[in-house]
This record gives sequence, structure tokens and C-alpha cells, in this order.
Amino acid sequence: MALVIDPELGSADILEIKRMIPHRYPVLLIDRMVNIAVGKSAVGIKCVTANEPHFEGHFPVRPVMPGVLIIEAMAQTAAVLVIRTLDLLDHDLLVYFMSIEEAKFRSPVEPGDVLELHVEIIRGRGKVWKFNGVAKVGDRICAEAIYTAMIMEPDAAAKARG
Repeated sequence: MALVIDPELGSADILEIKRMIPHRYPVLLIDRMVNIAVGKSAVGIKCVTANEPHFEGHFPVRPVMPGVLIIEAMAQTAAVLVIRTLDLLDHDLLVYFMSIEEAKFRSPVEPGDVLELHVEIIRGRGKVWKFNGVAKVGDRICAEAIYTAMIMEPDAAAKARG
């Protein structure tokens, strides 16, 4: 079953995404966002292409998107959801992983796939947020994880490093 886009919910194109998170090529892993329910959930869309640098070595015989990049794409989707929820557009905030739990990789993601990153907020308090993420291609679940992230301003992140 194809993703049903709800016109009543929010969306974000690549230009808006770039205003919300600092990631850029080759690490920006979402192309657009749909079904943004502020404070609840969103779906990130990643159009997987053979031109991406990781496919050259993972694996040349049969290109497969690395699982860690799928989890990173989930996290970027969550970051956009949080920025939209807190209405902090153009604030140059950074979102750092704190934990990744129950990560499961169920099916490969290959060039030509349209990866849907379904993210739900489990808990959001101040700077620390917890999410449930499911990555799908059509009806096929490819990966899932529960993860926690912290939102920081770049200056605070530099001070935390010491």
C-alpha cells in the first residue's frame, strides 16, 4: 500500500528542511517531509539513488543502503519534527543522538527505492526527546528503532566537549 499523504497535515520541501537542520550533502538523508502532525509524528521521504557515495563500497556487487544511514535518516526526520513542533525555524540548532535502542534491520534498501521514515514522538521534554521510528519501502518494513536525542545550540555543544 502506498503512503497516503494527508493534505490537512504539514509538509516541508528540501529548502525548508535545510532551514531546520544543518545537514548537507552527502549526509542530508531526507528529501521532503509529509504528514507532519506537530507534537506527534511525521514521515520523511528519501529517494534512494545509485549516485550516493556509500553505494560504491556497500556493496559494489549489490548496492544496499547501510543500516546506520537508515537510522540517521530517521533521526533527521525526528529533528525536523521537533524544530517544527517548537517553532524554531532558522535557529541553527543541532540534534545529537543519546541512545539507539531496539534497532532491527529487516529488509535491504536499494537504489530506486523510495524510503518512508515514519517517526512518532514517545516523549519530548525540554532538550531531550525520545522517538519510535519505522523505515518502510511501500508496505515492507526495512528497519525500526527507538532512539533518544538532545537538542543543543552550537555554542553549548562546543562547551560540552570541553
